[in-house]
Amino acid sequence: MDLIPRANVVHKLEKRSLLIAINCIAALSIFFFGYDQGMMGGVNGAENYYDHHMHFGHPGPDGSPVIDDTLLQGGIVSIYYVGTLVGCLVGGWFGDRYGRIKTIALGAGWAVFGAALQTSAMNQTWMIFARLINGWGTGILNAIVPVWATETAEHKSRGQFVAIEFTLNIFGVVVAYWLEYACGFYKGGNGSFVWRFPIAFQIVPLLFLFGIVWFFPESPRWLVKVGREEEGRYVLGRLRGETGEDMGKAEAEFQDIRNIAELERKTASSTSYWSMFTGIGSGKLHTGRRVQLVIWLQIMQEWIGIAGVTIYAPTIFRTAGISNSDVQWISGLNNITYMLSTLICVFTLDRIGRRWTLYWGSVVQGISMALAGGLTTAGQSHPIGSPAAKAYSSGAVAMIFLFTATFGATWLTVPWLYPAEIFPLEVRAKGNAWGVVGWSVGNGWLTLLCPVMFKALKENTYYVFAAANVITIPMVWAFYPESNQRTLEEMNLLFAADSIWNWEAEKHFKTLKEQNPELVQAAQRGHSVLDPETGLPVRGSTARNMSLDVNALQARHHDDIIDEKQTFKYG
Repeated sequence: MDLIPRANVVHKLEKRSLLIAINCIAALSIFFFGYDQGMMGGVNGAENYYDHHMHFGHPGPDGSPVIDDTLLQGGIVSIYYVGTLVGCLVGGWFGDRYGRIKTIALGAGWAVFGAALQTSAMNQTWMIFARLINGWGTGILNAIVPVWATETAEHKSRGQFVAIEFTLNIFGVVVAYWLEYACGFYKGGNGSFVWRFPIAFQIVPLLFLFGIVWFFPESPRWLVKVGREEEGRYVLGRLRGETGEDMGKAEAEFQDIRNIAELERKTASSTSYWSMFTGIGSGKLHTGRRVQLVIWLQIMQEWIGIAGVTIYAPTIFRTAGISNSDVQWISGLNNITYMLSTLICVFTLDRIGRRWTLYWGSVVQGISMALAGGLTTAGQSHPIGSPAAKAYSSGAVAMIFLFTATFGATWLTVPWLYPAEIFPLEVRAKGNAWGVVGWSVGNGWLTLLCPVMFKALKENTYYVFAAANVITIPMVWAFYPESNQRTLEEMNLLFAADSIWNWEAEKHFKTLKEQNPELVQAAQRGHSVLDPETGLPVRGSTARNMSLDVNALQARHHDDIIDEKQTFKYG
């Protein structure tokens, strides 16, 4: 394949080894994402940062930070998510137009620039603009990396590969916490090194990502979409294999991609962000509905409590009665538990599906948040340091540990995987960008309000998170169709129903599968579409007479029956 540079790893690796290599690079980006999120928890607790440079607090008698301006503290953290919101929209547009690889490189380069500005920040204004710029780079990466990962993985193990990447995401959070904990011992934790070095550390994986991603293959689905079918077919063959029991898999999947790409071009008349948000011009693709689903799934991911626990863990543990000297190492230990729990999702996500993963997560998380609030309240009703107070505080901390572990096993991965799965190929990067918009809105909104909520509501804030978990259960049940064990090409059939209800979508999907037997079944059969006379793969489109409209298909079927009767009668 002369069109792809010889240095590209696609010529040297194939099948599972190539998939693992791709997911290692994707995981590197996700690691940076996790590190960047976890980093601010320790930075906010550095005296040189909050007192000498940002001026939103001062140290208390016991050395713990006393926040004088909670809005400024929350604003510095949350402005980052304004950046991710803008960045993801740029990344989605750039990714659909110029490809996944170039977009990853752009995001990494931009994030390096933002991280350098944060490291050198000398005042509030400098830090605010630096975090805004760094957020742009993160938004670009978040919009494109899950898409690249899902478009190269097989549909039967797609969830597993993405779940592994998010284990690295929480590993980034763990590294951030423990690195900042170690830096706290440097010169008694008084200098600017305590917070500047952890911020600068993120530049290392970003530079490596920028340098190495050029040696990795482009998404075969994007290549087919833009007409570079020869390259797309070659990459797909290397990903799926071309010999032995794998013979024909790549060709079958290639035909499915071509069929769906042609059908999408026929069905949708506009692919702008505004058209996607409103659904105008999308026809039976119903992109407007899909956009709303991914935005609200990501918003609820943050409001069930994880944004507060990740960024304001020290504040949460102080609220539970933990001494300032123990807060940092307990927060770090919580994140190690969080990371290990993500391995549960690796083995369960493709077995029980996306919906059931969210169900059991919401139940356990809601209970743990409610109990954390109750135990904290009970502990504060006893004298500080008394056996009863310590017992209740320990119980509250255990509930926070249970919450983060459950989140890691459930809600961490699905809201990032689902947007990368359900959108049409024509706008998949833009569609995933809408998911990042929801994450940015949810995270920015919550991190801005978290300091205010904990100051005003204290331990009652846990009940707000518990209520959000309860709300997600009927929300997922009613509106979110299952994407597990379905190919990316089948998603257009899954969302073709005019009804917003999940059960109608499933019913419509079944009907369309029966009426479009050639459209998206080849990859699941596991063999190629062959010409019965020549024995060669059929390279022409089979989507010419296909539709996502059940009524149109039934009318066409009726006409075909009449034609057959006329032919029999007169022929």
